[in-house]
Amino acid sequence: MALPRKPVTGMKDILPDEMEIRNYVQKKVRETYGRYGFTEIETPVVEHIENLSSNQGGENEKLIFRILKRGEKLNLSEARDSSDLTDSGLRYDLTLPLSRYYSNHMNDLPNPFKALQMGNVFRADRPQKGRFRQFMQCDIDILGDATNLAEIELILATTALLINMGFTGFTVKISDRRFLKAMAAWSGFPEEDYDRIFIILDKMDKIGAEGVKAELTGAGFDVDKVDKYMSLFTSGDGGVQRIEKLGKILGESLPDGTTESLSEIISCVNAAKAGDFNISFEPTLVRGMAYYTGTIFEITIDEFGSSIAGGGRYDGMVERFTGVKTPACGFSIGFERIITMLLDRGYKVEGEEGRIALLIDKKIKGERLSSIMKEAAELRKGGSTVLVSKMMKNKKFQKDNLSRDGYTDIREYFE
Repeated sequence: MALPRKPVTGMKDILPDEMEIRNYVQKKVRETYGRYGFTEIETPVVEHIENLSSNQGGENEKLIFRILKRGEKLNLSEARDSSDLTDSGLRYDLTLPLSRYYSNHMNDLPNPFKALQMGNVFRADRPQKGRFRQFMQCDIDILGDATNLAEIELILATTALLINMGFTGFTVKISDRRFLKAMAAWSGFPEEDYDRIFIILDKMDKIGAEGVKAELTGAGFDVDKVDKYMSLFTSGDGGVQRIEKLGKILGESLPDGTTESLSEIISCVNAAKAGDFNISFEPTLVRGMAYYTGTIFEITIDEFGSSIAGGGRYDGMVERFTGVKTPACGFSIGFERIITMLLDRGYKVEGEEGRIALLIDKKIKGERLSSIMKEAAELRKGGSTVLVSKMMKNKKFQKDNLSRDGYTDIREYFE
């Protein structure tokens, strides 16, 4: 029986045209983030199972690809549950591995540390269009800076990257987990209900205010408390004035400095932004990860219909490794979503200068072949990309394909 030709379910092969775009995006990432002082690092795709299942990854912890113990450590006859069978797993994001990395190397790293990570992550999710079990993530993080300068730099760097790749007119939505908790507390909800409430609030952009109100009351929450809660989301612009207005309403329910910090982030980003995009306060923004402790943000673009980047402050995660509270904030672009949009646009990476194809007739041998190979070597030494290939019977088809791949100088060699 023939071996399977298709990739494992939930994985995909990448064809040359897409790979060229992926390499282009990675190049833009390194160039842009490098100018903002971010240093690229790499962490293993395999992590300790204790780290992956430490209640920091939210719903992703249900999607871990677990790795069986090896050799003598794997004792099937005495295993009581999966914890006796596995000691590691494939990472489901880059934030938790970064926190472990930082806690292990913090004495050798600058403070604050500005990290760039690109790499594949793995989630045992249900495969569907545009959703795979292996996919690339691209994160920038600042560890060791408790001030809102970290948020400002992260937003400016991420928006600069999108602009450098030709995206405009997108919106940066920003809020704070402390606002979310303060709004729930002001409305009279007990703290143990916050997570249930936030899950419903997160649907606001899909089902609207009336839909959120109906779900909250349908879930058994007190009608008066729901009405009070929903009054906080009345229409208004997403500027500094709305932050200040909401801050006055919430009063002591909101920690000191929260409104000032958000207002300053928006003002600084608007003053320094390098292109056409909006930044606005969005009190319904939730961000699902359990580890966020403060500012949260995401970027939406009409072309895609959902967010293409997201992140926030997670000041408690490194502490789980070191016992010392360490400020941390990060922003992740949706690498795969950006690739999808570029492919849908029919995007073509600008061809390299001096892309040359040498087509050699099959009859050419000996010294004549050696001289052509020497010529190709000289062209490459001069900086050109040179493809050497035997000439096909259907020469027109071959040349058309080469032209499509960006070879503008196609040379033919006969005996």
